[in-house]
Amino acid sequence: MEYLKIIAFTHKQIDLKSLGKLVICEQTLDDRLKNIQAELSIKEIFYVGTCNRVEFIFTTAEVVDKEFISRFLHVLNMGLPEEYMESFISNVSVYERVEAFNHLLRTSCSLESLVVGEKEILAQLRKAYECCRVAGFTGDYMRTVMERVVKTAKEVYTHTNISKNPVSVVSLAYRKLRDLNMCANSRILIIGSGETNKNLAQYLKKHKYSNFSIFNRTVENAASMVKDLNAAAYPLSELENFEGGFDVIITCTGSTEPIITENIYRKLLKGDTGKKIIVDLAVPNDTAPEVIQNFPVHYIEVESLKETARKNIQERYEELVHAEGIIEQNIKEFDLVLRQRKIEIAMSSVPRKIKEIKHTAINGVFADEISTMDENSRLILERVMNYMEKKCISVPMVMAKEILVKNS
Repeated sequence: MEYLKIIAFTHKQIDLKSLGKLVICEQTLDDRLKNIQAELSIKEIFYVGTCNRVEFIFTTAEVVDKEFISRFLHVLNMGLPEEYMESFISNVSVYERVEAFNHLLRTSCSLESLVVGEKEILAQLRKAYECCRVAGFTGDYMRTVMERVVKTAKEVYTHTNISKNPVSVVSLAYRKLRDLNMCANSRILIIGSGETNKNLAQYLKKHKYSNFSIFNRTVENAASMVKDLNAAAYPLSELENFEGGFDVIITCTGSTEPIITENIYRKLLKGDTGKKIIVDLAVPNDTAPEVIQNFPVHYIEVESLKETARKNIQERYEELVHAEGIIEQNIKEFDLVLRQRKIEIAMSSVPRKIKEIKHTAINGVFADEISTMDENSRLILERVMNYMEKKCISVPMVMAKEILVKNS
């Protein structure tokens, strides 16, 4: 784990509105990571952006100090004003080597989440890694790391009660909605068809809400959600032209700019002056500040759920201790896994070398002698050579692993 490094910007040090400025849209991610790899001597990297964290997990021999982080953010080129750059550099969390691996395991088990016990983080991590793996930003080392990350998280969720009756950001948002005593026939606009909105919509459907209208950048991508909710679907570009009115807006998209501007909100109201509900679980927020300031709104956002999340941590303290024990055991085991993997890589050329020796022996060194043998003798010789080949390939690998285990 010598070169494993993590640069993390999280809800613990940075307010969520500021954190949203670091969220990278999917369309520009590949180019930004390519620039990072090219200019900062980074071999493998993947990016994780959720509602309460932006993290870069990578391998490098470079020292990750303030100068490195400054270069990292400038190469990332997010168009941030200098005062934001200074704030992010001052409030970044840096993890290296075993500490980085420990942080990654804790994150996957939701111990670092705004809401402890929220399983969604593991799926988000896996999706983020897979996206970067497919794009070619990660290799064998990060694959090995992620296999252990998934294994550890599954053990924690299986062998502790940390996720029993989970209190997720989505369920907290629903509780806030429930406390507002929404009418059964409330008109609900859903903007975005990602997992967060899908999960919140399921809560509402379960409690007999059924009047949904869904807006998404691509209507086809919302097909499963539309079918499940028996909802009408529209392209996001048509939001401001919606004539159906609304009582509740639920929004969570990956946009880096507000979706619900003051102008669009006014058009959606159609002259209605009643107090509406907006549930905005996007980071950065999908709702422009002017909407909250200038209209009567019950506004629910991730930031407002923090106090409930803090109580959640206190209630789950005993489970945290158990989970950390599982993490510690996996860290110990993983050191051996890494060394075994190094041996496998170092000895990966052994089968090819042995095949070359066999080929040279048969077709070169002993070719004349073999040509004088009868068919049956040649078949026996071939079987002997194949047997020896398999043994010569497997024995060194087995011996190397046994030596490694004994030394451990």
